[in-house]
Amino acid sequence: MTEITETIPAGLRPWSVDWPAYKPTDATPPELRPSALARHVPGWAEAAPTPADVHDWPQRMAAALVPYELDEQGWPLNPGGRTGRTGRHLGRWGENSAADPIVVAGRGQQRQVLLITRDDILQEAIPGGMGEPGETAPDTLVRELREETGVDLSEQRPVILGRDLVDDWRNSDRAWVASTSALYLLPATVPAVGADDALAADWWPFISLDQLDAAITVAGRTLYAAHRPLLQRALDYLAQ
Repeated sequence: MTEITETIPAGLRPWSVDWPAYKPTDATPPELRPSALARHVPGWAEAAPTPADVHDWPQRMAAALVPYELDEQGWPLNPGGRTGRTGRHLGRWGENSAADPIVVAGRGQQRQVLLITRDDILQEAIPGGMGEPGETAPDTLVRELREETGVDLSEQRPVILGRDLVDDWRNSDRAWVASTSALYLLPATVPAVGADDALAADWWPFISLDQLDAAITVAGRTLYAAHRPLLQRALDYLAQ
């Protein structure tokens, strides 16, 4: 999968760089266009047809995992810069907070990581997903892991690795994903079964990113590129 930001030259991504000819493509799917929202609002999406219809920007910005700004018309600007896409292909305008639980079992050459096969892109990825209204990041981590793999780590306290932008394929200039990534350490693997948004849940060797990538490739699958930095961060932590 080609990452969205690769369509924009690095020197032109910052909003501080003047680019009069910039014309991003509208990424809004049919069900989120104003005419469709006037008839029906999907349960996973907010009703606002444009950012102008959102009235709690101060609260959203204060709670953001990654700080961002509004432009002169009061519309949110992706803190990662231009994406080549505008509109909304996510539940909310501005930041859509998510959580990515990285579950690692075992030690040394026996170390493994739990990944799911996502049903939207058919690639191997960290379990996780979007937070629900009023839900904290720790709650999202536990809920998403349980829903997608059946693994309940509610009694475990994870190591928070970071709060970052995710180069998600649905990102646009006006709506994007930011995630809390957390590391759970287990003495051994536990049973896991794919459910909800996961077609499968499997344990993979986790000594290095190259080894993980090779194992997934041999199995005829593909590692989700946007999660590679998060997995590498977990490996860096484990190497300390």
